Amino acid sequence: MTMVKDIDVRGMQHCETTALGVLLRHEGLDLSEPMLFGLGSGLSFIYWDSKGMGFPFLGGRVKPFELTRNLAAALGLELLVGETTSPRKAWQNVAGPIDAGRPVGLQLDSCHLDYFSTKVHFGGHVVAMYGYDEQDAYLVDTSPQGGAVSTSLASLARARAERGPMTAKHRSFTITAPSNPTSPQDRITPAIKTCAEAFLNPPIANLGHRGIEKTARQVTKWLQRSDNPQEDLPRAAVLMEKAGTGGALFRNLYRDFLAECAQLIDSSHLRTGHSLYTEAAALWTEVAALIATAGQSGDAKNLMQAGSLLHELSRIERDAMQALGML
Repeated sequence: MTMVKDIDVRGMQHCETTALGVLLRHEGLDLSEPMLFGLGSGLSFIYWDSKGMGFPFLGGRVKPFELTRNLAAALGLELLVGETTSPRKAWQNVAGPIDAGRPVGLQLDSCHLDYFSTKVHFGGHVVAMYGYDEQDAYLVDTSPQGGAVSTSLASLARARAERGPMTAKHRSFTITAPSNPTSPQDRITPAIKTCAEAFLNPPIANLGHRGIEKTARQVTKWLQRSDNPQEDLPRAAVLMEKAGTGGALFRNLYRDFLAECAQLIDSSHLRTGHSLYTEAAALWTEVAALIATAGQSGDAKNLMQAGSLLHELSRIERDAMQALGML
């Protein structure tokens, strides 16, 4: 058995921040989950629907691994990324650092992991790996998935080799902190402004505040859009509230990030942003509940109400990001 020593196997709410937390704590940098998410400019919004999809997708964060790249750049960390089509090389990319006493981050498809509670394909899942033996790999996943967990080496190989939406080619990564790392406090304002700029000026109408406005128009049709609304709508609500989002489609995490920042930086713009995201987070939870109820009851009134709240959310989040952009 090969194990990295002194690993803090604390699971968090979201997969990518959980893995980042494990890798950074091993480098002596212990940041809260909201701070990891915020410094990585993680908040976003996407509404996606196409003829090939069974049901629309709502996303509340930047695409997989972008948060990791953003965070590494913000803090001046050395991020080494391995990708390959060769399963043999992929294993070497993981075993090498672990043998040398360093945990490794992995992007994979969670469907194949032995311990995973929901067996659906998601190729953007991220875990930290800190050990292995002849049969199993030892991982850290989110708290809802069990924190410190294990899966067979065969299942891990399948998860890493899977191809499809959001998958990567056996992606693995390590992080090294410099001897004098950038102060996280110094990177708060640039990270917030980067996030605000992207949210306020999306390249297409499916993203940012424009994407929320589009969702407001489309959600009222979801009973007709679905072949099985009793399953599809409650599942969409669960993905918004659970599924590693920290609740409220990642808005709880960003609200808590802004609250933590307001303790460090005296800014009326920051306080305004925090107040508005506190309001937004509560409304997103309400929207999810209305969508679930609509699916269970078949009553479109719930979706009309959800649409009204989403119109309001588009405005609230736009106002919040405009305030934060003035930091």
